[in-house]
Amino acid sequence: MPSSGVTDDPGRPDDIRAVPVRRPGRWIAAAIVLVVAVAIVHSVATNPRFEWHVVGDYLFDHRIIAGLRLTIELTVIAMAIGIALGVLLAVMRLSPNPLVSGASWLYIWFFRGTPVLVQLLFWYNIAALYPKIALGVPFGPAVVHANANTLITPFTAAILGLGLNEGAYMAEIVRAGIISVDAGQSDAAHSLGMTRLQTMRRIVLPQAMRVIIPPTGNETISMLKTSSLASTIVVTELLYAAQLIYSVNFKTIQLLIVASVWYIVCTSVLYVGQFYLERHYGRGSSREPAATPLQRARMGLFDLRHGF
Repeated sequence: MPSSGVTDDPGRPDDIRAVPVRRPGRWIAAAIVLVVAVAIVHSVATNPRFEWHVVGDYLFDHRIIAGLRLTIELTVIAMAIGIALGVLLAVMRLSPNPLVSGASWLYIWFFRGTPVLVQLLFWYNIAALYPKIALGVPFGPAVVHANANTLITPFTAAILGLGLNEGAYMAEIVRAGIISVDAGQSDAAHSLGMTRLQTMRRIVLPQAMRVIIPPTGNETISMLKTSSLASTIVVTELLYAAQLIYSVNFKTIQLLIVASVWYIVCTSVLYVGQFYLERHYGRGSSREPAATPLQRARMGLFDLRHGF
């Protein structure tokens, strides 16, 4: 006799039907957050004192765009100097030679112990200590002579202040990444005849990148915003460009909003870049790769659809 699809076995338990757990607290919290967010947006959008048309007029002003370009240049060059210097200082700090490791420690101690604004002002006024800058053989004849005021421009002073300061912080980040790699791998590389430099370049640093990338991304985002301190030494970056404009038209809040919008745009781009770099260097780890923004949006919609 053909089966009807329903079992008559009295000993067989009924199928278990999963019922989603109701969490009313989540929906109450979400509703409160949504109401507060809508109230804030409505207040900002309808307040005539914000003068959003002024913000729109200056958002793509050529002076603002030129300042934005200079801010990006400062960030890229200072971070390049900081990363290169940080790797060098981290390797020196881990050197068995006490003189080499001591020199690295002294550099990190000094530059982490003084504010970056003080360092910017120091480099900007370096001509007061060294009016003439000469390069040559130590304790011997100089080969190149230059006037400090000509050589150390405000832009150069900003690069030196930001880059040298960043090198001290990147040194500790890189050192943390290096010591996170199991020492047995270095021993195995040395047993195969690889030098310390080859081991560092081919074995240790590629694995340390998984630890180095997240804080380096944070440092890059922080550098983008810290570059605004260059306005104190008359570098016409984004903030100073906005200050020059509102010193004439007295639209202070509106020009600060313009600068803030561009800072948020740039940091958002850096956030995305950091996310995909972390995914790239996180391959092969025991942890699953983080979901992309699109995947998160899909999962959020799925949870929302099944939450009722």
